[in-house]
Amino acid sequence: ARGLAEMGGFGEKVIAITDELDSAGNTVKAVTKGFSISAAGLTVIALLGAFMSEVNTAAADLGLVAAGENFINNFDVMNPTVFFGLIVGVSIPAIFSAMLMLGVDRNAQRMVSEIHRQFDTIPGLKEGREDAKPDYDKCIDIATTGALKELVPAGVVAILSTIAVGLIGGVQAIGGYLTGNIASGLLLALLMSNSGGTWDNAKKYVEAGNCGGKGSVAHKSAVVGDTVGDPFKDTAGPSINTQITVVSLVSSLLSVIFLQFSIF
Repeated sequence: ARGLAEMGGFGEKVIAITDELDSAGNTVKAVTKGFSISAAGLTVIALLGAFMSEVNTAAADLGLVAAGENFINNFDVMNPTVFFGLIVGVSIPAIFSAMLMLGVDRNAQRMVSEIHRQFDTIPGLKEGREDAKPDYDKCIDIATTGALKELVPAGVVAILSTIAVGLIGGVQAIGGYLTGNIASGLLLALLMSNSGGTWDNAKKYVEAGNCGGKGSVAHKSAVVGDTVGDPFKDTAGPSINTQITVVSLVSSLLSVIFLQFSIF
């Protein structure tokens, strides 16, 4: 809303109102994202139980255990394969988030390069002439195409790491992997969603005249925090919900393969 108000040439009063609304919106988003992350956590915990049930059913069908017995009842951290999966699972949300945030940076650099190109090549655009029209479609194409392309490597890493852990350590390793992934993923998602909104609101607080106002050292620091906070709360934080759900589903779908063809 602030961007539209600025482009429309509205006064400072309107922009101040949009800042207040944006600040309230960020607070509401932080709270509601907490609920969505918690809901995703309940879902993946249920999927962990479904994975164990799937493994026990498959083990009975393959004759690995007697009828009525369970192949796995729990995951012992002192088991080396479980511990191996736990360590990998804990690290995946951080790697996934880092890849997405680096993708946001690369896409932003492409957008900046395109804006510079248009200023240099479109006559009158830099001077602000009314007859000079920027190429909006090109900027939209860069944003949408880049967002989809940058998501692919992170998704591939999440899926391939699940398959690799399962083929190396079997279902016990996958149990540790899912446990670590769920625990670290939920905490990291909550951290990113809340801290990102806090950094965004901190910048608006300084721009409202507090802590020296615009142009101060505090404002420069707040701008840096907001630059990091936006991909935190809008990209990396919400995407972790999807990541932990995807690896849980992949684990359940391939549980029979992990049960039969693992190295350990």
